[in-house]
Amino acid sequence: MRDGAWEAAAQVPRVVLAADVGGTHARVGLVDASSHGHAPVLAHERYACSAWPGLADILDDFLARHGAGHAVEQGALAVAGYVRDDELVAENLRWPVKLSGLRQRLALRQLDVVNDFEALAYATQFLNERDSVAVIDAPAAQGPTVVVGPGTGLGCALLLPDKAGATVLPSEGGHVALAPGNEREMDLLQLLARDRDYVHTGHVLSGPGLVNLYRALAELERQPAIHAQPEQISAAAMSSHDPLAHEALQMFCAMLGSFAGDLAMLFKASGGVLLAGGILPHIRSFLPHSEFRQRFFNKGVMREFLSAVPVRLIEHGQLGMVGAAGLLMRGET
Repeated sequence: MRDGAWEAAAQVPRVVLAADVGGTHARVGLVDASSHGHAPVLAHERYACSAWPGLADILDDFLARHGAGHAVEQGALAVAGYVRDDELVAENLRWPVKLSGLRQRLALRQLDVVNDFEALAYATQFLNERDSVAVIDAPAAQGPTVVVGPGTGLGCALLLPDKAGATVLPSEGGHVALAPGNEREMDLLQLLARDRDYVHTGHVLSGPGLVNLYRALAELERQPAIHAQPEQISAAAMSSHDPLAHEALQMFCAMLGSFAGDLAMLFKASGGVLLAGGILPHIRSFLPHSEFRQRFFNKGVMREFLSAVPVRLIEHGQLGMVGAAGLLMRGET
């Protein structure tokens, strides 16, 4: 091949079909993964999973509307789950997914699956300060960064700085045992433990977890639980007209502060803590004035260390897609 032909080939974007698939939404995009830096998103859509009979239908629809003119041969899925044989196993997915069938239907040469928070954490290395909002302000430092976020479940990952590009340590931290921080939370734990053998942190720090907190508080107070959805509870809490919803959201933020502080200590996260997930952007005005800050610092002799750890809120947005595509390409280098 002549030099000019090589140069022309090198300029052709390497487009990856990337999807960040959660229990509620699937964020799908075409990502230019030609470079090893921040991969630009060429097109994207957010789908409500409940409106579609399967993941293949969502991806097929997306390619039909946005795939023209792009030679898409590779795909990357960011999912809170894992692959067993040919099947995608994920507690929050609404439908069964066979990877070979999905790859064949979409005519893909390669289809990779990565942990959703691994992908999210990988993409956060490309954020700048204006892409986030300070919850606890402190000077940024070089070091590990924790990414944690409540959504349909509770995701956690660790971003480790590296001269060759950041490395991500995926985690199932959302499944560690729930640690109450006061007597009220101990009473809540006793109620939650009646229906399950093991109560993990995700049972309270997630969308369904906020509902669990609200219902348990209603039972403790012998009041009716009038809200059934997390968005209803958070809206009622911020309206200042519903004391029960307000206490549930306050407890949610307090427990999140405790958990984020635990993770920051566990990994000596001098690079900071990034809060993500589908819930927190909706309570961004409530979170900084909640008990999050108090509980984050309430770690005895480690308070001084934590006072130097910045905590920032980010929008999940397209990060999962970008991270999934980036991890796919990095795996080929």
